[in-house]
Amino acid sequence: MRQPRHGGGWRAIAYTLSKARENGPIRFWRAMRTKNACKTCAFGMGGQAGGMRNEAGRFPEVCKKSLQAMASDMQGRIEPRFFETYRLDQLATFSPRELELAGRLAFPIVAGPGDTHFRPVSWDDALDVCADALRASPPERTFVYSSGRSSNEAGFLLQLLARALGTNHVSNCSYYCHQASGAGLKASIGTGTSTVALEDLERCDLLFLIGGNPASNHPRLMSELMRLRRRGGHVVVVNPLREVGLERFNVPSSATSLLFGSEIASLYVQPTIGGDIALLLGIAKRLLESGAVDRAFVDNHTEGWEAFRQRVEDTSWEAVERDSGVSRTEIDAVADLYGASKSTVFSWSMGITHHLHGVENVRWIANLALMRGMVGKPGAGLMPIRGHSNVQGLGSIGVTPQIRAQAAERLGELGLTVPSFEGYDTLATMEAASRREMQVGVCLGGNLFGANPDASFASEALGRVDTLVHLSTTLNTGHVRGRGQTTVILPVRARDEEEQSTTQESMFNYVRLSDGGPARLEGPRGEVQVLAEMGRRAFAGAAAVLDWAELADHNAIRRLIARLVPEFEPVADIGTTKREFHIPGRVLHEPTFRTGSGRARFTDFPVPEATPLGERQLRLMTVRTEGQFNTVVYEETDLYRGQDRRDVILIHPEDLARLGLKPDQTVEVRSEAGTLRAVARPFPIARGCAAMYFPEANVLVPRRADPVSRTPAYKSVVVEVT
Repeated sequence: MRQPRHGGGWRAIAYTLSKARENGPIRFWRAMRTKNACKTCAFGMGGQAGGMRNEAGRFPEVCKKSLQAMASDMQGRIEPRFFETYRLDQLATFSPRELELAGRLAFPIVAGPGDTHFRPVSWDDALDVCADALRASPPERTFVYSSGRSSNEAGFLLQLLARALGTNHVSNCSYYCHQASGAGLKASIGTGTSTVALEDLERCDLLFLIGGNPASNHPRLMSELMRLRRRGGHVVVVNPLREVGLERFNVPSSATSLLFGSEIASLYVQPTIGGDIALLLGIAKRLLESGAVDRAFVDNHTEGWEAFRQRVEDTSWEAVERDSGVSRTEIDAVADLYGASKSTVFSWSMGITHHLHGVENVRWIANLALMRGMVGKPGAGLMPIRGHSNVQGLGSIGVTPQIRAQAAERLGELGLTVPSFEGYDTLATMEAASRREMQVGVCLGGNLFGANPDASFASEALGRVDTLVHLSTTLNTGHVRGRGQTTVILPVRARDEEEQSTTQESMFNYVRLSDGGPARLEGPRGEVQVLAEMGRRAFAGAAAVLDWAELADHNAIRRLIARLVPEFEPVADIGTTKREFHIPGRVLHEPTFRTGSGRARFTDFPVPEATPLGERQLRLMTVRTEGQFNTVVYEETDLYRGQDRRDVILIHPEDLARLGLKPDQTVEVRSEAGTLRAVARPFPIARGCAAMYFPEANVLVPRRADPVSRTPAYKSVVVEVT
């Protein structure tokens, strides 16, 4: 399979037309145009502006991800004979793509101890199994988990159910992606989210894109990068992999770009995996030497400068080049471009957070921004590129082990005492499950098994949970490879099928309202409806603290969110007013920081020491394709990297030769966590590095995590290739 010379273009249009033909062009167009927020990434599309419009109202804004998700939701139903035909052990051999495209779940299914197949059951029977399990489980042995695709209403009700049951074991998928961003930003500037609005991308003259591949994973960002280059601005890409879509992208919504292409990267820097802090320190060193520091901003709005400056000055250029894998010439070019900028946005993704020092990576990005006063003014700031469409919203409304003191106090006023014991994050929950300390788990969407490092451990740990409950639209590998002793799968509606409106929060701190729409299938229920009924049954006969019947009403939930969650007051009547809003205090256009001192903080973390590599070892990163979204795989091919299969390991040509390997040779890849067979192929990646596809390569990823954020190091795994 030949690698294309650019991303996007006519192939993207052809793909759009193919999906339209599969689902009926008029039907597909109408589905994409409804007033519902996009189901995939958090860049922001849809809501009350209408489908295929971004938060600034620009049309058309659509990408392959949103088309894939919509097409999946428009599938026909899985019939009972499917579960009669395939045993559980057979389903466990299905690929992520085969399970996703098996069809929509339309009736509850259960598999208990000794069962060889999933059994269709009635809603009443399924909910009774769930309620009985919740009543029988001690609070400290109960956990809940949510995917970022769910709504604020469903996520809030899930965590409310958990607190009512007496547990703080509440987590969401951000602990395995951007938790390091939240922790790092909070420590540096006092807020854990993006400091920029979408409009700031239209004002900046330079954007750093560090450790991310939006050409594949956030394609709508590419039109903003195209416009930035057109107005004379620059894009600096920092990525160990040479991604064709980040070099050149043909944006389908622009006739000129579609026909002639758009250059994206002004400079493309390929550090070694884990070399980001050394690179950032090198840029800071050049800024110091060239006198490009904004001393007025540093003196008036920051603290910790002297220790930081000393760290930078004491680090030699030899160490910078060695530890980053980038030459001083390249570093100088990046620093000089930044030194000439008047408005810079720093953006990053999981190439920064998926390390043992992910929080330190984020804080070093903040250091670089603070050096030139690029936080707290229009057109500049810090922008983590978030994945799931509502992952940021879930954190905002309390789907976390600990909720804000103000929310806990107001819950107390309602008669609900928040548990006092410390709740588990996602990795701690898995470790507790492995110790047989988890009796019941409720998963609101997502694929907890598929998202976990050390896949063998994840399967074993989840298998020790007495009852696992999943609310899902389709099957995934977690349902069959991460089953509990009893597994219950409850079919739910997609966002644009909900009977009531829902809200989501974009990565720009913008709360959108989705109208919902008619159900495509008979059988699935709304997420809130399912959780409210689960709560009603679990507390049947107990003293009523919460009115679970009332909490089936999304407006009632939103009024409670507005009462409990600071800064979410406008959500109370959004169902009536239809007024979407930015959460106040997060977008920073003034240098006012929510730290104890009111100043942003420099940090002087040293360059982390890399684990030395043996003769046949490489440093591995897991990556995704433009044909998947998180753990969901829609296509087996990787168009932009020219790969016709997913069981490959991509290696620099010189490393391939050094290891005595030929292209397309089958190899064994071994880490401390596991072993996987793959096909070795040459690829323009930094020397000493390799890449394999997530989630299949999770079997190789150890359970080591950043000590602050508890985010596993999916992008820095030492492997041996034989």
